[in-house]
Amino acid sequence: MADNKNIQDERDRSKIDGNEDYELSYLQEKLGVSREQVRDAIKAVGNSRDKVEEYLQKHK
Repeated sequence: MADNKNIQDERDRSKIDGNEDYELSYLQEKLGVSREQVRDAIKAVGNSRDKVEEYLQKHK
């Protein structure tokens, strides 16, 4: 059975997969940073979406 894309849980939202282009692109557009800055933030603070967003807002 295929995944139902309409059903999401907190795990999908709370972590960032640095290998997924759409997730990197979303953060790029949302925060006005480069893809490299997003990857650097993931390396610096891990893949927690909240921590990455906080890091990028402080280090623009």
